[in-house]
Amino acid sequence: IIRKTRPSLKMTCWAPFLEMLQDFGIYEYCFINKSDLNLLLNGNIIYFRSVDKISKMKSTEFNYIFIEEADEIDYETYHILKTRLSARTIEGQPNQMFIALNPVQCWIQEKILNNPKELKDVKVIKSTYKDNPFLSKEYIKILEDLKYQDENLYKIYCLGEFSQMPNKIYTYNIIDNYDSINADEIIYGLDFGFNNPTALIEIKMKDKVIYERELLYQTGLTTEQIIDRVKCLATPNKYIFADAEDARLIDEMKQAGLMVYPALKDKKSVYNGIMLVKSLKINIDINSVNLIKEKNNYIWKKRPDGSLSDEPVKFLDHLLDAERYALYTYFKQNNVENKTDALNSFVNYYIKS
Repeated sequence: IIRKTRPSLKMTCWAPFLEMLQDFGIYEYCFINKSDLNLLLNGNIIYFRSVDKISKMKSTEFNYIFIEEADEIDYETYHILKTRLSARTIEGQPNQMFIALNPVQCWIQEKILNNPKELKDVKVIKSTYKDNPFLSKEYIKILEDLKYQDENLYKIYCLGEFSQMPNKIYTYNIIDNYDSINADEIIYGLDFGFNNPTALIEIKMKDKVIYERELLYQTGLTTEQIIDRVKCLATPNKYIFADAEDARLIDEMKQAGLMVYPALKDKKSVYNGIMLVKSLKINIDINSVNLIKEKNNYIWKKRPDGSLSDEPVKFLDHLLDAERYALYTYFKQNNVENKTDALNSFVNYYIKS
């Protein structure tokens, strides 16, 4: 079972697979190696592997390979993986590769689906959200609302059709040394949710460069649970800027001893906040799977004439809202040289008011 990076593999493949083993009542019959991400059942071995370095797959052989979010890898990696389907077979059970993805336009369309030589050995299984009986009504509404926001996202996530996303908003770099960054300043952004995830992001600043890590991304949290998790995850005595819409929750978090303040908000704060984030050099910790996914899917709305508006599509934006709350509030004080002084003046304003 393959995904590009180990963090995303552990979160979206390994952990759900172990949960399914428990649901089916066979977890106790498996020999599980949690450090190497392998499991043994009835003489069958299942390996979970990342392919950020394809050399890891050399000198291996398998009967079946499943690639999750296959659009993340390139065609060369796919081709090398295909050569690894070399394990001994049983008559009538040929070795196979399974490729799963949301249909963002990529090499899969060009090299496989539009290639008669490849396609003759391929079975295409197309499903949409309507085939998933486990989705909540709230999430179904979010998906269906894409019809009125962006044609490309609607095609990809609702209709299961290949489409491009040419109007992406953000660019970023992925890093694997986040813990070693000795920051000049650390702040946090917090977006509240219940049916949607509550999202907490940590932001380090060093020499005018931004480093970010996703800390929390979870639905169904009560106020008490949010307070407990933030206390555990955030560095004490650091400012947390949260969605100003929920003043009651912010007040309860303050009473619990957290330095939480409503993010600055005005008529153009969404657009201005996005433009501020776009102007910064952003580095994202490789373990921030949901943050990276949101960055990849965040796009501008289109006007009827096809031009881009100054409003983002409201979809997969919980950590991005938290990011914007923190950075926009922090840098809004652009008339002050010392940003720490600016932050203190902002906090003092709220304390007085």
